[in-house]
Amino acid sequence: MADKQKTLASSFTISGKGLHTGVNVTMKFNPAPVNHGFKFKRTDLPGQPVINADCDLVFDTSRGTLLEKDGVQVGTIEHTLAALTGMNLDNVLIEIDNEEAPIIDGSAKYFVEGIVKAGIKEQDAEREYLVIKEKIVYRDEKTGAELIALPDDDFSINTMISFNSSVLNNQYATLDSISNFKDEIASCRTFVFLHELEFLLHNNLIKGGDLDNAIVIIDKEVSQEELDRLADVFNHERVEVKSQGILNNIELLFDNECARHKLLDVVGDLTLVGMHIKGRIIATKPGHGPNTMMAKQLKKYLNQSKIQAPVYDPSKPPVLDINQIKELLPHRFPFLLVDKIIEDLPDGVVGIKNVTNDEPFFQGHFPGEPVMPAVLQVEAMAQTGGLFVLRQLEGKYSTYFIRMDNVKFRKKVIPGDTLIIKTNLLSPIRRGIAHMKAVCFVGDKIVAEGEFIAQLIKQEDN
Repeated sequence: MADKQKTLASSFTISGKGLHTGVNVTMKFNPAPVNHGFKFKRTDLPGQPVINADCDLVFDTSRGTLLEKDGVQVGTIEHTLAALTGMNLDNVLIEIDNEEAPIIDGSAKYFVEGIVKAGIKEQDAEREYLVIKEKIVYRDEKTGAELIALPDDDFSINTMISFNSSVLNNQYATLDSISNFKDEIASCRTFVFLHELEFLLHNNLIKGGDLDNAIVIIDKEVSQEELDRLADVFNHERVEVKSQGILNNIELLFDNECARHKLLDVVGDLTLVGMHIKGRIIATKPGHGPNTMMAKQLKKYLNQSKIQAPVYDPSKPPVLDINQIKELLPHRFPFLLVDKIIEDLPDGVVGIKNVTNDEPFFQGHFPGEPVMPAVLQVEAMAQTGGLFVLRQLEGKYSTYFIRMDNVKFRKKVIPGDTLIIKTNLLSPIRRGIAHMKAVCFVGDKIVAEGEFIAQLIKQEDN
């Protein structure tokens, strides 16, 4: 049976200080309708602007994950989102009266407890999943961070962290199923090295920091006098260094709590894809930057998987046959690369190019291994888009390329293939400029795609 979407059965509230801003903040978590997703509403600002939990809105990841829309920000939201995903929710409206979520104890524990107390309600709509069907990789060569997505029937995560530290070198954590998040991951707190803490303090960057909302790791000799000063800064009772190199202000919940917290961050940041995931994530040296870049890559994969190939029925009469196409386009053999238009769309058309072994370009591209040149696939897509545009105009016009973006080629096109070319306007035609996207299929597989900007110039009457 298909899974149903879920929301909260009732509202709940959490208050605390923002870690970096030090501001007092209250978050109210409310039930939301189907297909709403997770959204933040800034109730302290005029108009109460809403920011979607969307990786395309990530503004900064240097001190947590920060979203921004139209100049409005909400930050340190990764623990909040991890709790919502980890507790199997889909639709929640989060009212927040300041710019940063409260850090509380540095984990997702209190958000999870609030969800449990509020209850979870099943909704009358099916949940859609991002189903990973092939290997997807994001790699940051500079930091060595790498995230890999692989097919799986559940959402599972392997996380490995590595630091140049005698206290915290390599550490590994595994979540075999997202259903285990509450018991195995939610309570794991963030961590910080003492030298990082000193830098943040000196630069006035953790105004809401407290020794009780992070595991403080010490991997160098520190005098008791320095530890006493640190405790005074945070208004904390005296602290000492434990044998395992952490302050004695808290007890570790797990030997690998640090790696588990990094896994928690991965869950929260990947929530910004906007859909529950079915796949295994292998994260090496993750951080908010690499995590959110992977979220963007997964969202792009999701959008591509939603693109359906147009249905091509060769027996149906075309919208434009080859003779009608010649009346609109100046191209002729061997450069006319659209055979017919088979469908009108609200903002585009679907064209056909039958690729035969007699194409003149196959003589040299390549003998013994005929492959349609990528540049001619671009030209076929552009001509199809041009046919849509030219039909909207009165009089004779010529179209000229002025820009191409995001052009990609995914599979070879060979003799015998039928290209199904779907084109759509991305924005209304203004001042003689047309901006279109084209996707080229063979069967139900995407072989090429791209965005094109063309200038329309009216031909002078002879």
